[in-house]
Amino acid sequence: MRRVEIIANIASGSVGPDAPAEAERILTEHGVEGSVHTPGEGQLEACLREVIDSAPDAVFILAGDGTARAAAEMSGPDGPPIAPLPGGTMNMLPRALYGERTWQEAMAACLETGEPRMVSGGEVAGRLFFVAAILGSPALWAEAREAARSGKVRLAISRAQRAFRRAFSGRLRYTLDGRPKGKTEALTLMCPLVSTALDEDERALEVAALDPTSALDIFRLGVNALSGHWREDPSVSMGRCRVGRVWAGGHIPAILDGEPMRLDPEVHIRFRPKAFRAVSLPQ
Repeated sequence: MRRVEIIANIASGSVGPDAPAEAERILTEHGVEGSVHTPGEGQLEACLREVIDSAPDAVFILAGDGTARAAAEMSGPDGPPIAPLPGGTMNMLPRALYGERTWQEAMAACLETGEPRMVSGGEVAGRLFFVAAILGSPALWAEAREAARSGKVRLAISRAQRAFRRAFSGRLRYTLDGRPKGKTEALTLMCPLVSTALDEDERALEVAALDPTSALDIFRLGVNALSGHWREDPSVSMGRCRVGRVWAGGHIPAILDGEPMRLDPEVHIRFRPKAFRAVSLPQ
């Protein structure tokens, strides 16, 4: 790599105000040209677009899960390779690519031995994800947890109460790859990048129907899903899919690569074999 552009969100997770200077130091130590961008509030999307359009050898993202997902989606399979460094809370994509390295360790490793690698992903309602998506009421626990981590106790309690109230009141209907319709509390979709049930080059998503039978099961399932241990949950049934449709009586709560969001009452799912190019490390 001769030129690397870095986008750092100093307000995100584990980044902090000293990160830009530290990132510049690591670039200098490795003899790589580049700049560190610190977009302010409301400037992130424009900054991502400008940096990606400048066609550097790679774009390093030091921010949270939402920014990492947005950068990978914006660059796509034809743009510059993206290195999502662990600067957020869950760091789903960074962990999938670089393990438990700190952002400094991951950045140095990418500059030393990183190489472009095509990564597959999934799409829900036109939005891409590269690690996992959760659709349904267990996704509401992410909002409660984020409020608790921010020290907003009242908001965390309110969101936890809302998650309990939504349990069993908004079940999902779905059909996958033309198979018969099903009904479930939630669906989890896992990409080949992290799925232990799929080969890395397999052209499908791992899908699990999560169907608990009590509020206690919902709580356990929400915790297991957020911690990545949902396969072990007794209410889970597994499968694979390339395309699908999911619908409900109201808006569908969801988490895409750690980013909570609310989707329309009907959404379409599909597997994307060439989603974006990542800066990958040798296995």
